[in-house]
Amino acid sequence: MKNIKFLLVILFISILNPDRADSKSRSSQKWAKTDIQFWLTSPTANIHFQRQNVSLKFGDVATALTTIDIDESKTFQVIDGFGNCLTDGSAELIHKMSPEARKSLLQELFATDGNNIGISYLRISLGASDLSRNCYSYDDLSQEESDFDLKKFSIDPARTDLIPVLKEIVKINPSIQILASPWSAPTWMKTGHNFKGGSLRKECFEVYANYFVRYIEVMKQEGIGIDAITIQNEPLHPGNTPSMLMLPEDQLLFVKQNLGPAFLSAGVKTKIILYDHNADKISYPLSILRDPEAAKYVDGSAFHLYGGKIEALSDVHNEFPGKNLYFTEQWVGAPGNLPADLAWHTKVLIIGATRNWCRNVLEWNMASDPVWNPHTAGGCDRCLGTITLSGDSITRNPAYYILAHAAKFVRPGSVRISSNIPEGLPNVAFITKEGKKVLIVLNDSSKMVSFNIGFKGKAVQVELNQGAVGTFIW
Repeated sequence: MKNIKFLLVILFISILNPDRADSKSRSSQKWAKTDIQFWLTSPTANIHFQRQNVSLKFGDVATALTTIDIDESKTFQVIDGFGNCLTDGSAELIHKMSPEARKSLLQELFATDGNNIGISYLRISLGASDLSRNCYSYDDLSQEESDFDLKKFSIDPARTDLIPVLKEIVKINPSIQILASPWSAPTWMKTGHNFKGGSLRKECFEVYANYFVRYIEVMKQEGIGIDAITIQNEPLHPGNTPSMLMLPEDQLLFVKQNLGPAFLSAGVKTKIILYDHNADKISYPLSILRDPEAAKYVDGSAFHLYGGKIEALSDVHNEFPGKNLYFTEQWVGAPGNLPADLAWHTKVLIIGATRNWCRNVLEWNMASDPVWNPHTAGGCDRCLGTITLSGDSITRNPAYYILAHAAKFVRPGSVRISSNIPEGLPNVAFITKEGKKVLIVLNDSSKMVSFNIGFKGKAVQVELNQGAVGTFIW
């Protein structure tokens, strides 16, 4: 009777969540002897980030097939990681889970062992984003008040959900890199005194720089290191809720005269990253980088891709090769479409952004509920989370598989290496700190494709279904 009950439980788990149930069985199966580990997502075959039990051995090159040649002697940028924006709404939903379910989910997302996907980089909002339940800053006052000494500064709004979830994540991955971005300054520092729109008042440049310093110091006291900040999320989009217009000439002066000197005076090592908006306006960060006094404080520039082309980022790199590039946000629109989303995000971001010098790639919100809440009134109401949470119930969405193919294997400190791009097979290759090679390939053609992976004069033949993504590790 006990055996029957056990089998019924296993059957019930498999019906509810076939991918995860299958992953449990995979962890104990015997794998074929192989030179290359192969993980696959193939929407047409209903395969969702699963290791393939196949034998892939390097041998003589089959010249009749297209070959992706890997050359580890040609190296490019170091990779900081792949991950998500942990919005307030995401943290709220995760924090509301039962302790056991939350622990299991965070292990799956941030650990690297077994079938866990190993997210290694997070972006959080400095104050509210449009995927917070309400607008707030860390120094909210009435319209008539001001606080130039920051005596009323408090990160208490983050203590409810965000900080507790971050602390659990840090326990799993103490080296997680965290980028913080404000959607708005406190309203008393802005023209218009409103969370939506307006600009930073010139007389508040200095206190706003001190606001960043105070935030970084207080978060450090909580055991949460802020590796980098961007100065303003989407500074040319003042129509979001919250938002703030910051023209390039204002960002230049703020960095040169206020933020850079404030960080230097306080001994803050957090990186300052420019722009944080679309690739169609690369003139914005370039205009600041061309000012030597401002540029000396700047680590690099951050981009989204709701406008422009990813290749424009290489133009920024080519003019300022000593400054870093980051890809900090791209949404998946609800309800999601795995074949289309997987192909576009893999080709343009995981492959395209890293081939154009980005040190990271971040998908937008980590979690939403089944109707894409929470968000502010006027905030994004169609932002599909990497996961959907309904209590303890988890649905894994397209961004989960997009990130998994890179985050699990291309660990921080990996370096992009050279690979050619045959027609219909966009790809990118890396070497990890341990010397493992990682190749991510999308079959962007209309049919199944067989091809070679070539390395050091040898090759191995593999195949990918139409629209499939493969990660190969050796």
